[in-house]
Amino acid sequence: MRTLKLAAVFVLSVAMMLGVWMTPDARAEEKPRYGGIMRVAIEGDPPSLDMHQEGTFLVMIPMGNVYNTLIKHHPHHHDDIVGDLAESWSRSEDGMTYTFKLRQGVKFHDGTDFTSADAKASWDRIVFPPKNVTSVRKSLYQMVKHIEAPDPYTLVFRLHYPAASFIPTVALPYNFIYSKARLDEDPNWYKKNAMGTGPFKLKDLRRGAYLEVERNPNYWKKGLPYLDGIKYFMIKDTSARAKSLRTGRTHVELRGFPPAEVEAMKKQMGDKLVVRYPRINIQWGVAFNHTQKPFDDERVRKALSLAIDRYDMAKLLDPLSGLSIVGGILHPDSKFALPLEELQQMPGFGKNHEANVAEAKRLLAEAGYPNGFKTVLSNRAIKLPYIDFGIYLISAWKKIGVEAEPVLKESAVYTKDSLNHNFALNVDPLGSPSKDPDVMLQNFITNGTGNIGLISDPEVDALFEKQKVELDEQKRIELVKEAQRKILNKMLWMPGLWWTRIETRSALIKNYEPMHYHHMNRRMEDVWLAKEN
Repeated sequence: MRTLKLAAVFVLSVAMMLGVWMTPDARAEEKPRYGGIMRVAIEGDPPSLDMHQEGTFLVMIPMGNVYNTLIKHHPHHHDDIVGDLAESWSRSEDGMTYTFKLRQGVKFHDGTDFTSADAKASWDRIVFPPKNVTSVRKSLYQMVKHIEAPDPYTLVFRLHYPAASFIPTVALPYNFIYSKARLDEDPNWYKKNAMGTGPFKLKDLRRGAYLEVERNPNYWKKGLPYLDGIKYFMIKDTSARAKSLRTGRTHVELRGFPPAEVEAMKKQMGDKLVVRYPRINIQWGVAFNHTQKPFDDERVRKALSLAIDRYDMAKLLDPLSGLSIVGGILHPDSKFALPLEELQQMPGFGKNHEANVAEAKRLLAEAGYPNGFKTVLSNRAIKLPYIDFGIYLISAWKKIGVEAEPVLKESAVYTKDSLNHNFALNVDPLGSPSKDPDVMLQNFITNGTGNIGLISDPEVDALFEKQKVELDEQKRIELVKEAQRKILNKMLWMPGLWWTRIETRSALIKNYEPMHYHHMNRRMEDVWLAKEN
């Protein structure tokens, strides 16, 4: 065994000396190439530029290039968490203190030095947001008691309790480090401006047309980035975005295309197109506003779920949108997920759809709606997969007498109305780059991040509190499963289908692979463009 290990070390050493220890794309062109503007198709304008206060890919995809975070997922070994502005970190024996040692010599785009004061100001804003600042991920960091900056290059987090989820949640890509001076100037300065320490600087934003970033010549990672810049073209229509890639107007679309569209692209472009199928941790479902009748009634919520034939929906929507996997609150691949056999006992997950519809009608009659009722389904005006999913729901609910009027909202309005609970029913994506239950269950706890439906269930809250401090994995798994049973048996939120994301790009893009979530790996610092033939 020792001989094998030594041999492996020798082979690895030789490979590194020869410069071939690179990602698959990099091996195709061993020497990175400087220059060029990567052109990206994106669905629309960012509502604002402040990722601390936003949750949409429309912000994360372009703005991820402008900033650094404390730590991050490795861009080529996605399961590994590595340092970014933090060179290293350590944990106290009792798990109550984390100390991050920060990089020296890093400068913001305006030439000022990055120090622990900037990191502290940014993280205080995320965990303890000031008045008139909305931190959409505040409740992910319930374990944080306070944050200290004892010297210019040390940042310390003191916790209320040991939390297994702390490092994975700190590594989320949204936690941009901002300039303290800019935040002192205006706590909301970053909503309309962009200035970080990242490999690219904001060059121009023409709403409805494009957003452009340019190379930061003083980036702290010497020799990077390779690209001169990246230009994001706002193209609302899915087919038009696909056409832009087919015709060479753009190099990549970083969110996803429907399977049928991808097959047509593959036939036309052949080996000029690279297609990847990252297993994504997001589903589309429905949020009920629990403060509005009749959705405060468990029977009505169950009836709406029972009316949906998820297995038929998967067959119909898969080629149109990629919505294809029946599952519960956590992704079916997760060790925390309820098994399908148990899930099929929950309202709307059984395969006898005729019986499900009959039970839905019975429950509505019992709740005082024997002839159904009229309501409004709020949705985001984005086709993939919001609109197709919403159309299916409306059609299915008609079978039990529920007439849902569709209301499509532009992204900024949709986000604002969702956060302000301004809806009766809302098409609602549930997912995160982190698969940890501390993150995924936030939608269902009182005052939790993503709890747009104002759910407040003491049993679910109690189970969440127990699981977040449970360090025994098997005990934690059972607590999380029990929380899911409560959520689904009361249908506090209605699962729809999990998404299969398909990312397509020009074969000219090198040294890049997508991660399991479309918000991740969006800092293109070591990506380059091959020379066109």
